[in-house]
Amino acid sequence: MRLKLIGCEVILRELSFVLSRSPHTIDAEFLPKGLHDLGGSKMRDRLQEVVDATDPQRYEAILLGYALCGNGALGLRARAIPLVIPRAHDCIALLMGSRRRYQEYFDANPGVYFRSTGWLERGRDLDQTTMQQTRSLTGAGYALQELVDKYGEENGRYLFEQLHTYRRHYQQLTYIETGLEPDGRFEEDARREAQEHGWRFTKILGDFQLFERLVDGDWDPDHFLVVPPGYAIGVSYDEQIVRLEEAPE
Repeated sequence: MRLKLIGCEVILRELSFVLSRSPHTIDAEFLPKGLHDLGGSKMRDRLQEVVDATDPQRYEAILLGYALCGNGALGLRARAIPLVIPRAHDCIALLMGSRRRYQEYFDANPGVYFRSTGWLERGRDLDQTTMQQTRSLTGAGYALQELVDKYGEENGRYLFEQLHTYRRHYQQLTYIETGLEPDGRFEEDARREAQEHGWRFTKILGDFQLFERLVDGDWDPDHFLVVPPGYAIGVSYDEQIVRLEEAPE
């Protein structure tokens, strides 16, 4: 098969690794992590532009190197060829290999914050969408002075406080090691961040299972949603996470 991959640069290393081992011919396009800062609807609009620009005569399907991502993929439409998206809330589940492993780890470790090589390398100033809360990420990466300049002194300080209160609930930083790290500097950065915040530091091994299945064409319905032309990605308020919905005319 010839496939098109549209992926987030936060997981560029992991996706590039599995792409090199895929039996299929796959052209990849990575989008900047700042796409999340636009908020769900604007992120979807940008993703839709890239989907719509994909040549249906050249590719058999479009692979999404994204999860639901704060509803950034919600409403994304398949046009002339299918879309394939993993059943996951965010890229932490992708890095852990399954939504179920993520859920089990999260339940056993309340107040956990995650880091990976990609998060440290490219997404350090990007807030994570975790099981604890699903919220708009618009503005979450702004510095205090930027919010004050944009909204005024009182409103800016209030927004900054609200956007960063989530950090008070974290107690632990877990570094996801994938084996693709060039050296130990990313783990050291994660350890340093945990120490600065007074959090416990732990390390777990990542799992390439979802990445590999995505690029190998192993799209079993338990792990992936295949969206045929004429349908869109909907949200499923259960462990399936995403579902099909008819795309409006």
